[in-house]
Amino acid sequence: MDFSLNETHSMIRETARKFADERIAPGTIDRDEKEEFPREIVRELGELGFMGMMVPEEWGGSGLDTTAYVFALEEISRVDASVGVIMSVNNSLVCYGINKDGTQAQKEKYLRDLASGKKLGAFALSEPEAGSDASNQRTTADRDGDSYVLNGTKNWITNGSTADIVLVMTATDKAKGAKGISTFIVEKGTPGFTVAKKERKLGIRSSDTVSLSFADCRVPAANRIGAEGDGFRFAMKTLEGGRIGIAAQALGIAQACLDASVSYAKERKAFDRPIAELQAIQFKIADMATNIDASRMLTLKAAALKDAGEPFGPDAAMAKLFASHTAVESALEAIQIHGGYGYVREYLVERYLRDAKITEIYEGTSEIQRVVIARSLLR
Repeated sequence: MDFSLNETHSMIRETARKFADERIAPGTIDRDEKEEFPREIVRELGELGFMGMMVPEEWGGSGLDTTAYVFALEEISRVDASVGVIMSVNNSLVCYGINKDGTQAQKEKYLRDLASGKKLGAFALSEPEAGSDASNQRTTADRDGDSYVLNGTKNWITNGSTADIVLVMTATDKAKGAKGISTFIVEKGTPGFTVAKKERKLGIRSSDTVSLSFADCRVPAANRIGAEGDGFRFAMKTLEGGRIGIAAQALGIAQACLDASVSYAKERKAFDRPIAELQAIQFKIADMATNIDASRMLTLKAAALKDAGEPFGPDAAMAKLFASHTAVESALEAIQIHGGYGYVREYLVERYLRDAKITEIYEGTSEIQRVVIARSLLR
């Protein structure tokens, strides 16, 4: 296996790192405090080609591979995980889903603007009673001529209030369970489609997370993705790729924790010497670095399998499971290394912990990842 970066991957990583440090970092603290969506930064990410990285150039994307996407998303999330998840949802879930299963007309109408960052997308699967049990969809879509009429509520939708289009999973035939679920593209401003409650969150506070409401919302049948009843398969396959994105986000948070810990350990003195000379601190940093490197290898392996057209679901689950755990543990250790300073906002590491925890929950909890991994081994 060749562990060296090719020229394209090196360029993408350096571009993302430079943009993150120079453009994203200066306002990160204020955006977190104010729960302010980074509109201008998202627009600039689109101009850089980072909002549709894996979309073919013919549809306005960058035509890059998943490995390049992982490198870029890690660097963005290293500085601001809120920006990372906005980028991840648009790339991994919305653009990927439409590019993979959308019609030519849907790609022409929606994909080009999504991939170029002119428009933003959201992915609406979760409901009040359909989280890990995603097949338990209560939102319905009833056929009425050349349209479907949607009714129901979606919860925990990232980009929900800022998105121009939303991919919405609905029950078109409840009697068929998972095989009776369909996916629709719903445009912002469609009558009957409203943004409901905005969540006040522990972390990733400058990304918007909201509930969405559909009340007799009429959507053209031409906006259905795939065949009627194909929505559950569509959602699960799309989330497989999404887990690589969340693993990369977690990886960026963990790397930020390591960088902060190394810097602080070299500067902070105790007992008349830098705490970096204390074995207790050295062991924490060594374990952190080892787990981060292992997370990166798992994530890059899943990305390589996806790019090769090989089955990658269990590997994506392993990457997300391990990287998200590493992010949380790295944040806890970073706070411990910083001592009292780690518990206050001035030193940033408390935000890393707040941001890290969600990576163990969204796009499939750690428990669901273990189910996916175990089933692949025991079937």
